[in-house]
Amino acid sequence: MAWYGLALSTAYGARAEDPGPADGSVSGGTDNLAVPLAVAAVVLAVAAFTWARRRWRTTTRTTPAVTVWGGPHPGAAEPGLSPALDARSRADLVDTDDAVRTSEEELGFAVARHGEAAAAPFTEAVAYARAELATAFRSRQRLDDTLPEDEAEGRRVLDGIIRRCADANARLDAVSGDFDRLRALEREAPEAVAGAESAFRALLDRVPAAEAALDGMRERYAPSAYAPVAGSIGEAQDRLVFATSSLNQARQAVDAGRHPEAAVRLRAAEGAVTQARVLVDGVERRAAELAEAAERLPDALTGAETDLTDAGALLKGSADDVPGGVARAEEVLGEVRAGTVSGPYDPMDALHEVVEAGAALDGVLAGIRGPEHGDGRTRALLEQSSLTARSALGAATDFVGTHRGAVGDQARTRLAEAGRHWERARELSAADDPRGALPEARRAEALAVRALDLAERDVRAYQERRGPGDPGIGGGVGGAVLGGIVLGGVFGEGADGHGGELGGGLGTGGFPGGPGSFGGGATRGRRGGGV
Repeated sequence: MAWYGLALSTAYGARAEDPGPADGSVSGGTDNLAVPLAVAAVVLAVAAFTWARRRWRTTTRTTPAVTVWGGPHPGAAEPGLSPALDARSRADLVDTDDAVRTSEEELGFAVARHGEAAAAPFTEAVAYARAELATAFRSRQRLDDTLPEDEAEGRRVLDGIIRRCADANARLDAVSGDFDRLRALEREAPEAVAGAESAFRALLDRVPAAEAALDGMRERYAPSAYAPVAGSIGEAQDRLVFATSSLNQARQAVDAGRHPEAAVRLRAAEGAVTQARVLVDGVERRAAELAEAAERLPDALTGAETDLTDAGALLKGSADDVPGGVARAEEVLGEVRAGTVSGPYDPMDALHEVVEAGAALDGVLAGIRGPEHGDGRTRALLEQSSLTARSALGAATDFVGTHRGAVGDQARTRLAEAGRHWERARELSAADDPRGALPEARRAEALAVRALDLAERDVRAYQERRGPGDPGIGGGVGGAVLGGIVLGGVFGEGADGHGGELGGGLGTGGFPGGPGSFGGGATRGRRGGGV
């Protein structure tokens, strides 16, 4: 029988009820985890969750809370839009995005174990659902950008969003039974649990290095540079606490021959380990991106300053001696140059500012320079912008994915659109069209930054609603709900995809709603918390 509590507490010095400081640094506490968790503690934690969630379900965030999957929720619609349809479309976007994300994650486990050929029908189903969802998000973005001419037009667009979400869910639901037969978690529970335990141990070994990377960023850069991952180590730790409990319960169920229960616990553990890996990967990736930005910045500054000199010389004596864009670029470049020598700075933000200034200058000089020189400068700007856009998109994607129990439709819409513009930038770059690719990359970055801001706002509101009197949820369960690993977050979704009280029986150590699985709204909660 595998017990991971001692290993986990030794690695972090963490407590099950204390996932770490808010800034993401690791607690120095010495209390060991008691794993498996005491049944009484789980009962109290889940009871606290029930009380808190009843409060959350009647309040609003960036996306108002819903009580029924795909159903209406309170909150004012945009002028010209049907309030009921607007509410339903927003809820459907969130629920469908969750279903696709969970399906993609579990599909990865199936591919790893059974191969791409065996998983091909499910890969196709996920791709179809993802494409339908992307189109729905694009329609939502258009509504957010430009109000429809009348309610009839608004109804047509909202109906289209709802229909595409329904199609995406239906495609996933249609193959969920075949997917279960491929994974065969109940039949292959011993092997699957052993594989999850191995993945858990491998990730546990990586955490100290990721923590050191975060410490290095804190020493080297301004706080804004590592802000997107400042809390990632603490959150990864929290997910691993939950994985510890779930793996121990899965192993006990296997040893007792209770394979259906083992499958439920295993899915919860897989989800927690997957999110912990995303968080750890994000820290390491951010450190590498900041190092690359710092390396690129001197040449980027020099290139932009050369453009500034050229612009000043070419425009001297013109009707507009120094246009506003050129004057602003000069100011920005001076601030960036000064910032790099005045102490710790944010190289990613500095590179972004240089790209924005360079793009403004490139626009001024585009009609004056020869095409060969002009395209060369645009390519250089595109390379720099690609780094900042890729970094912003990665940060937003990781945050939304690991906090999807609280993130609403606005953040998800901006993120989906950021991804679309990024893919377009890559296509144009591959087609040797840097002038077309550059604005797409810049738009992708702007949308990703906005998505992260909205998502963080949603999570803060989610946490504030728990209130000072809320005792919280121990054993990593709170993080699992926040991450959408187990169903029943602030949207009120239960194990069957509908609003309701906590799924699962407390007598078996049940948690809210059970873990999400491959499938759409009708099937993704089929593995309930009670077995």
